[in-house]
Amino acid sequence: MSRLQVVSGKGGTGKTTVAAALALALAREGRRTLLVEVEGRQGIAQLFGTEALPYEERKIAVASGGGEVFALAIDAEQALLDYLQMFYKLGSAGRALKKLGAIDFATTIAPGLRDVLLTGKACEAVRRKDKSGRYVYDHVIMDAPPTGRITRFLNVNDEVAGLARFGPIHNQAQAVMKVLKSPETAVHLVTLLEEMPVQETADGIAELAGAGLPFGRVVVNMVRPHHLDEDALRAAGGERRADVARALSRAGLGGSRRGGLAERLVEPLLTQAAEHASRVELERAQRTVLRELKVPTYELPLLGAGMDLAGLYELASELRKQAGEE
Repeated sequence: MSRLQVVSGKGGTGKTTVAAALALALAREGRRTLLVEVEGRQGIAQLFGTEALPYEERKIAVASGGGEVFALAIDAEQALLDYLQMFYKLGSAGRALKKLGAIDFATTIAPGLRDVLLTGKACEAVRRKDKSGRYVYDHVIMDAPPTGRITRFLNVNDEVAGLARFGPIHNQAQAVMKVLKSPETAVHLVTLLEEMPVQETADGIAELAGAGLPFGRVVVNMVRPHHLDEDALRAAGGERRADVARALSRAGLGGSRRGGLAERLVEPLLTQAAEHASRVELERAQRTVLRELKVPTYELPLLGAGMDLAGLYELASELRKQAGEE
């Protein structure tokens, strides 16, 4: 499995939740994982019920399989200070620039610089080794920007490498792109079984392929259970008021007279059944679209009790199960 797992998706599809569940799934296999956030939303801290993540790698979970999950919220300004120290030995001078506001100015005004710093920091964690020569992290999971800008976000170092023809900036950009465009990386897109997220996923796959970035899987999130069988779905889609009223009457719910309990129950029951049938039909249509993309797909269930740490472990188990079935 690729060492850098990038998770993106349309807003509202639960990409942060999927990224966290993936990190836990790998940790339960005994892996040491780093979960990276690049958007400054502190979504990872909220999911794991911890205080806001600082700009340092912090252990946030230990899995039953012996693996560990560390987390890092990458700050572009701090990453630039690291960069200045690494390549130009400007430790104290860099801190002075920060106090003057130059660092914030640079990351705001320079096109693409922020994305270069964010991707560069994640790739540094992928390449980092300890004194024995082993990788510090088995996997790095990035909770990345939404699908609409994921390709540009990941490909920005290619643009920088083309603009800066030599020197440390060029070398750094090339080193980052060597990781991002290699089998070490896989970009996963999270979607729902709804028209707009599925279309954005299809567009995202095409854009990633056009940029030469390695695609991983589509993760269909929050899949609802189907409560009706095929006959019931067909009935829900048609006009069966009289049949339902008679069935309720036979069950002893208020008799068959006009205005009775049975009649009053018919409308809301038929409405709910019709809405469910419509939802099932929509999901079937979107599954067909996804199948036509011919990409590997995982499905994660909608958790009725909401999302907490127990829910994350449940999703992690489901990811491990589906990965094991391949």
